[in-house]
Amino acid sequence: MTLMIPFDNTYAALPGQFYSKLPPQPVKAPRLVAFNEDLARVLGLTPGGTAEMAEVFGGNRVPEGADPLAQLYAGHQFGTYNPQLGDGRAILLGETAGTDGKRRDIQLKGSGRTPYSRGGDGRAWLGPVLREYVVSEAMHALGIPTTRALAAVETGETVWREGGLPGAVLTRVAASHLRVGTFQIFAARGDKASLRQLTDYAIARHYPEAEGPMGLLSAVRDAQSELIAAWMGVGFIHGVMNTDNFSISGETIDYGPCAFMDIYHPHTVFSSIDRGRRYAYANQPAIAVWNLAQLATALIQQMDDPQECVEAATEIVHAMPALTEAAWLRRFRAKLGITTAQEGDLELITSLLGLMAENQSDFTNTFRALAEGSARGQFTDPAAFDSWAEGWQARLEGEPDPHAVMRGANPAFIPRNHRIEEMIASAAAGDYALFHRLNAVLAKPFDDQPDHADLQRPPKPEEVVQATFCGT
Repeated sequence: MTLMIPFDNTYAALPGQFYSKLPPQPVKAPRLVAFNEDLARVLGLTPGGTAEMAEVFGGNRVPEGADPLAQLYAGHQFGTYNPQLGDGRAILLGETAGTDGKRRDIQLKGSGRTPYSRGGDGRAWLGPVLREYVVSEAMHALGIPTTRALAAVETGETVWREGGLPGAVLTRVAASHLRVGTFQIFAARGDKASLRQLTDYAIARHYPEAEGPMGLLSAVRDAQSELIAAWMGVGFIHGVMNTDNFSISGETIDYGPCAFMDIYHPHTVFSSIDRGRRYAYANQPAIAVWNLAQLATALIQQMDDPQECVEAATEIVHAMPALTEAAWLRRFRAKLGITTAQEGDLELITSLLGLMAENQSDFTNTFRALAEGSARGQFTDPAAFDSWAEGWQARLEGEPDPHAVMRGANPAFIPRNHRIEEMIASAAAGDYALFHRLNAVLAKPFDDQPDHADLQRPPKPEEVVQATFCGT
């Protein structure tokens, strides 16, 4: 069977200032190590033979109908504006209108140098490719908007970072790769015509009901408020919430130094480059507001009189914290088995989180144990939990089925950092058994799966991952 991808490209039809057209760079010996058949069906993609798919998803052969390009954008990186970034190691092959009617990008990540590589080699090593594959698919199974992984290919080449590492290419699928930084670069250049064209394109592609730049800003705000609350609800830390990693579609994008918390603490940071804790777990809602303000600043530059929109844009941005808190409350109420809203719910939730931080409780296992009646064992001071639980049990009176609500809101399995590192080390040595096992188990995160209970275990002291890395 021949690989067939039903491309229907729209971004490539925009003017040339938005991108640079070029093919991916071939690799020495592509070998397909993973292919997502479920996602392929959604895309309307007909799989081919293993060797053929390795050639295409490794970047050695451009499939029929593709129009490969590297996208241009800028961005604030840890608060400092970089006037030109762009896809330095990624090529957008094109788009498909899937069997579900949704349009998606298909992109190769790690596919070689582009005009935006800024001195980099344009390649990726196997570790970050497999991390993004596992974590993005786990996020999808958790019901959190995210890019997804279609394929992973070993390149047969060595990538040089701290030393020689096996190279790989990830095929990433996204609602689009439009970022806040895509708008920022044209706003900074004073290119109103391109900014207007980009705004119209983003509205037509993602939010057709939105009216004008402020309608787009409101729609992005609403989508990102829900996304950040979803991250918080599963203990996810993105790690590098720069504006070039802030998706207009409201999807989680660019899994670099990302991680899930084990022991709960609001100031948890894993990213090795986040020395100032800018993107710590508890800071993510505020950073999302900051990023939205940068989008607002960019969008109003297309107006003939930008000052006319300042008040409206400010109002939209200032409304985001309350929207995020409302989404957060809804998710954390469900984590406690609560479906109705009452005064005092916020205090009930935050007091539990405070106890968890004091008792070094595992975030995922504690909430899961609430549904099983075994949460007391997650606390070094069980009496403190007992005291809190009295109020919680009283709050549950009248709730129709708190057990079912909690089991549907609290996953049993997450991609734990020490298991991800173990998986990467094994795969780098040629053993993909744990990679495939993680994908299978994490596809059903809310099921008990007793045969895989070891994957629920928090790390032992010697297994704790202290820092995560982008791997670029």
